[in-house]
Amino acid sequence: MEDLVLDLKKNIKSTLNLEHIEAEQIDTLAPLFGNGLGLDSIDALELIVLLEKKYGVKIKSAEDGKHVFHSVKSMADYIIANKK
Repeated sequence: MEDLVLDLKKNIKSTLNLEHIEAEQIDTLAPLFGNGLGLDSIDALELIVLLEKKYGVKIKSAEDGKHVFHSVKSMADYIIANKK
């Protein structure tokens, strides 16, 4: 799980071009949107593509997406639970 979390952080940083923060500085439990990392709806689309291409998992609904993209940990949990 720790390896997956670090890999996710690195991929989030790279995919979203987050130059102002190092991957290791992304809080595993902090919200990705709003007051946390401050991502927006365009970032959400890029994260959806990241999950599909890199990790082979799809978000089933918008409601699932809200839970999946809450934090890096929730993304990792979703990947583990839905990896084929």
